[in-house]
Amino acid sequence: MAVDEDKLNELLGTFVTDVGGSYQALSAVIGDRLGLYRSLLAVMPGTPAEVAAEAGVGERYMREWLQGQAAGGYVTYDPATGRFSLTEEQAFALASPDGMQIAAAFLIPVAVAKNIERITEAMRTNGGFAWHDHDPALFEGTERFFRPGYVANLVSSWIPALDGVDEKLRAGAKVADVGCGHGASTLLLAESYPRSEITGFDYHRPSIEQARRHMAEAGQGGRATFDVATAADFPGTDYDLVAVFDALHDMPDPLGAATHIRESLKPDGTFLLVEPFANDRVEDNLNPVGRLYYGASAVICVAHSMTEEPRTALGAQAGEARLAEILRDAGFTRIRRAAETPFNLILEARP
Repeated sequence: MAVDEDKLNELLGTFVTDVGGSYQALSAVIGDRLGLYRSLLAVMPGTPAEVAAEAGVGERYMREWLQGQAAGGYVTYDPATGRFSLTEEQAFALASPDGMQIAAAFLIPVAVAKNIERITEAMRTNGGFAWHDHDPALFEGTERFFRPGYVANLVSSWIPALDGVDEKLRAGAKVADVGCGHGASTLLLAESYPRSEITGFDYHRPSIEQARRHMAEAGQGGRATFDVATAADFPGTDYDLVAVFDALHDMPDPLGAATHIRESLKPDGTFLLVEPFANDRVEDNLNPVGRLYYGASAVICVAHSMTEEPRTALGAQAGEARLAEILRDAGFTRIRRAAETPFNLILEARP
């Protein structure tokens, strides 16, 4: 075997980064659970002992955690004083209650790892592993990972990019948020458009129950409705808007879901489809965002889609062309990309 030493070292460098990243995931989840980022924010610049006292954890653990976080670039270390702090950007991303809370995203791979043997067996046998069989931390992590993007874009840019939809919602429209999970997008729509009738549907009853709790905790009781139903049989007709956020690609039968959505809309209604960003060619997705989505897709999205026929398994990197094909087959005649972000494709489909 003729091994190019430079190429091997480059690969090993990637390997070291990835192994370190796996421990970073564990460390970030622990920091999120124990409020360590917020504690550092409260006392910075702080010593490990000061941060530990604020967080109510052991000082020796705190020292190792802070040093690891600094090595990963999540925390800043000052060698002259031996103190740790957060830059404005680190604080916004990790510690601020109104910030991005990116550490919560690590809940997703950590939760998946708890069922790694069953998922491995599903892959070996070409079977499936259902969304509802995952550890509940996956559902929390998914909501907290996607919610900042919805807060930043849904009302300010995605809805206005749709033809006439913002005006309808402000006047009072009938809206279904299908596959709503813990209700982050549903509640955001309900808060922003109080004259509209907003209903969130999800097949996963525990998620619907959590969405109702979130609504009550936010003091929005009655502003939205949450019900258990699948994308292929949710009730109601004459919707002005049906939205699916980052969920169609997970479904075993996305065509059946899209067909039901088209049938549930008014003749001038709109289907808002938000999906993970992907180019149509594989080679154009071989980048950090594509890596994230392909990795998650194999163990979460494709695995769930393989649980029932027709097991379409679109995957999180389906791309606009494949999604548009599904929408056309479902009977939509006007399909366009209304907006995009580095993480999302926003498609508008009309009957």
